[in-house]
Amino acid sequence: MGAIYLIRHGQASFSKRDYDQLSPQGIEQSELLGHALKTRIGTPDRVICGAMKRHRQTAHFSLAQMGLGNAWDTDERWNEYDHEELIVRHKPLYANRAIMLADLARTLKPRESFQAMFEDALDRWVGGDFDHEYREPWSAFRTRVHSALDDIVADGRASTTLVYTSGGAISAVVQRLWKLPEGEWRKLNRVIANATVTKVVFGRRGAFLSTFNEHSHFEGEQQHLLTYR
Repeated sequence: MGAIYLIRHGQASFSKRDYDQLSPQGIEQSELLGHALKTRIGTPDRVICGAMKRHRQTAHFSLAQMGLGNAWDTDERWNEYDHEELIVRHKPLYANRAIMLADLARTLKPRESFQAMFEDALDRWVGGDFDHEYREPWSAFRTRVHSALDDIVADGRASTTLVYTSGGAISAVVQRLWKLPEGEWRKLNRVIANATVTKVVFGRRGAFLSTFNEHSHFEGEQQHLLTYR
């Protein structure tokens, strides 16, 4: 049996103008993840990384703790959906970032308010009624992620592969392997923590989910590092 370890990136920079970079906590998460992976799997046969900055940074800091360099194959199919476009399609006024931040600042819990608004934006995207408004509709996003997974399974060159990606892509894989309805994707996406591991095993009978959102490296003394956004 082969194994694919889907790694969600460390915490990105929420509320910063450049979201697509790790926060200081995201760097620490990535390093701790690397320690855990070194103990768990040793040296992988192959490393694949999405093309986003937060993917590459998570790979860099975790692989360094494994005694490995920045040697990976880049595959843009593991990139996340465009969350900024989803927000603007749902709330056109939020094309002006200052308006969005001002609206959130007026709430008692800005992060919770953002999450509620964003989940409505995700529902609109996944629903399919407005596909013509998006550069990449949900159906296209799902198809590209599935094709990236299928190519790893079909390749057969590596028995152990690390894939640095995002929560939406991981959720699309899990939804497929568990044969869940479309609407369940968002529930999966909501609970995936930063710098966590989802393991897919594969062989002659296909691919199967082994573990989902595993984050034992953030338990005990390290529980303060557990984040979801």
